[in-house]
Amino acid sequence: MSLEIVILAAGQGTRMRSALPKVLHPIAGDSMLGHVIHSARQLAPQRIHVVIGHGADVVRERLAADDLNFVLQHKQLGTGHATAQAVPFIKADTVLILYGDVPLIEVETLQRLLKHVAPGQMGLLTVELDDPTGYGRIVRNADGKVTAIVEHKDASEAQRVITEGNTGILAVPADCLADWMSRLSNNNVQGEYYLTDVIEMAVSDGLLVATEQPHDPMEVQGANDRKQLAELERHYQQREGRRLMALGVTLRDPARFDVRGDVTVGRDVLIDINVILEGRVVIEDDVVIGPNCVIKDSTLRKGVVIKANSHIEGAVMGEGSDAGPFARLRPGSVLGAKAHVGNFVELKNANLGEGAKVGHLTYLGDSVIGARTNIGAGTITCNYDGANKHQTTIGEDVFIGSNNSLVAPVTIGDGANTAAGSTINQDVDKSQLAVARARQRNIDGWKRPVKTKKT
Repeated sequence: MSLEIVILAAGQGTRMRSALPKVLHPIAGDSMLGHVIHSARQLAPQRIHVVIGHGADVVRERLAADDLNFVLQHKQLGTGHATAQAVPFIKADTVLILYGDVPLIEVETLQRLLKHVAPGQMGLLTVELDDPTGYGRIVRNADGKVTAIVEHKDASEAQRVITEGNTGILAVPADCLADWMSRLSNNNVQGEYYLTDVIEMAVSDGLLVATEQPHDPMEVQGANDRKQLAELERHYQQREGRRLMALGVTLRDPARFDVRGDVTVGRDVLIDINVILEGRVVIEDDVVIGPNCVIKDSTLRKGVVIKANSHIEGAVMGEGSDAGPFARLRPGSVLGAKAHVGNFVELKNANLGEGAKVGHLTYLGDSVIGARTNIGAGTITCNYDGANKHQTTIGEDVFIGSNNSLVAPVTIGDGANTAAGSTINQDVDKSQLAVARARQRNIDGWKRPVKTKKT
């Protein structure tokens, strides 16, 4: 069975009260449409067609990819009309129809739905709701077979009592879909072409409408306003929290934890409150992350400890290394095994060797630091000359005194020492002591200035 997927993403989303197209509003760091595309790709379709309308140029620009065919719906005349715009491009046997503002649909649910597609049969995803207000109702005959979907605004009082709602998600034979689109009518209260009308057509044509339901109704919840967007965000985070805890992570409070990307975890990981994981994050066994930390696009090897209020981005922390509190590791930072980065330390494109220590109040940029080297408090690498970046290279077992300015490019050899308060702008050879500061003078009888009294 060959498969193509149509994602309807042309809506304006007026209730969002935003210049941003509705489907680009974010859930967990990705747009709602991005989440749907991600799920669609996991089904390995031949092609994905994205029907766009409001903000079409922005949507296309943000999400352009080789496997996406963007189809423009010039006028928004309903879901049936939107689907019809994609039909001329479809060449597969089966079509799955999804929605760009329904971001939490599970791949496993869609796989179950697709199994219902067969000669003379289509699949319809429905959902049982405590309050089905606003949803189309699934109408069944005495034998329990689906006969039609009636939109809420067109439903009779008897039909509005039905609690089985339509999600709009369909899996259908492609040839049937093309035929049904040519027969759609807008003879309804809204004056729109409803995709839901194909159910009645399918029944009339003798097709069996087989239904499937999601395990969790939130899978098919859409977002039409900021409140619903926030509800989807929190549900996504709860789902991710459950997934990580099942893999061996202890979350101090799952309600105060956010994942905004792709996270891989080991066992016996401990994550405190208000931690945000963004992008691609790899966390190995026995890692401890303190409260109020942001970890983005980074790898934390076994036994890493990150203390409170630290920001780690684009970094690799070696086995048993630690950082914080209030540490900042910027892109290109690499910590060797058991390296230590303390409070109010910032690294950028800096490589710390095994057991190297940078205790506090320090900036190291474009630097290579050897094993077991100790960097004193208040040290900075002066790596930028206003036009270009330059590298600082420090060997193994070096002791850099407090309040040093290391003016790059500069190399300090193994076992060397620099005196506190020095400005080092020349290379220091192995085992040398470098002293680069003004000589102290003590002046006897010096009079401290006194404020002049105002008259």
